[in-house]
Amino acid sequence: MPYIHERPDWPTFAWEAQTLEKPLAEVRHRQGRLLGRMEALGFELQAEATLRTLTADVVKSSAIEGEDLNADEVRSSIARRLGMDVGGYIPVGRDVDGIVEMMLDATQNYEGRLTAERLFGWHAALFPTGRSGLHRIAVGAWRPIEAGPMQVVSGPFGRERVHFEAPSADRLDGEMTRFVEWFNAGGDLDPVLKAGLAHLWFVTIHPFEDGNGRIARAIADMALARADRTRNRFYSMSSQIEAERREYYEQLEAQQRGTLDVTTWLSWFLACLDRALTRADGTLTAVTIKARTWEAINRKPINDRQRTIINRLLDGFQGNLTTSKYAKITKSSSDTALRDIRELVERGILVQNPGGGRSTSYRLASPEEMPDQAAGRS
Repeated sequence: MPYIHERPDWPTFAWEAQTLEKPLAEVRHRQGRLLGRMEALGFELQAEATLRTLTADVVKSSAIEGEDLNADEVRSSIARRLGMDVGGYIPVGRDVDGIVEMMLDATQNYEGRLTAERLFGWHAALFPTGRSGLHRIAVGAWRPIEAGPMQVVSGPFGRERVHFEAPSADRLDGEMTRFVEWFNAGGDLDPVLKAGLAHLWFVTIHPFEDGNGRIARAIADMALARADRTRNRFYSMSSQIEAERREYYEQLEAQQRGTLDVTTWLSWFLACLDRALTRADGTLTAVTIKARTWEAINRKPINDRQRTIINRLLDGFQGNLTTSKYAKITKSSSDTALRDIRELVERGILVQNPGGGRSTSYRLASPEEMPDQAAGRS
């Protein structure tokens, strides 16, 4: 059975509009409600929600490809580029800065035209050393003929299974010219459907030696930003795809080995997006809790070290807070760390966990638990 790009009518995609009509309307309604709720939060909380969403998007898009990024580095890189105060920036590796640069260009400059040069820039940002792992690759250029067939394979050496083989390198100029012209063109196609179709189309062409999945998802995010008509990002499609990674690859393979009727793929894409929008309610809850927490804390001043730690706890701190972790994060002595922690415990901002001695640890109190907040309600 030929791959879809080998069919004579490629890339004339078709779909059953009636089948997609209801799920598309539901997704658009949910998008509108989410955007309305987020806009009601005010500028600062919108910025915080965007920072959380973009951080998740970058981390999870890389995780789909088996690459683990440090979420703190990603968050710091995004905050610095957006000019946000997050209580101090941390050193960031070139690999993190590169994918952040790509994602921000796609979502913050979503109205700009997609061009080959722009895609080359994204690719170069993803691979600043010119290597993918130990292998040197063509960076900022379509994959060359000498790179050989581009295949998606799995399984142990000697028993590999070929899931898909992309168009040959000599077709890439024409294929990408056609794709870019279609993406930039106007028309009646809903931008949400365009996001799903663009993702499939780009990853089927597979124009680069590596990084195609991450770039495909950035292109989809660019189309979704156009659908939302805002630079603020309140939901993460990549996070939901990562959660459904197995189904994602199965849907891609089935479509790439199927016909040019993409109804099934677009139905799955819409359903996945709908679940991403539902998941975004957690972001709304988190930023609201953060705002209420700071409202309680700011009734009395705290020092910069304490502010840094509280922000880290609010932003998904891994494990429990200990004196040694406090000292390391704030670059202070153990005595200073312990003194700061005791002050926060006395104010009811930190709560000591059960246990003691060397295992003594602390958690952040909820807004309702903080005495200052309780006093503010009386």
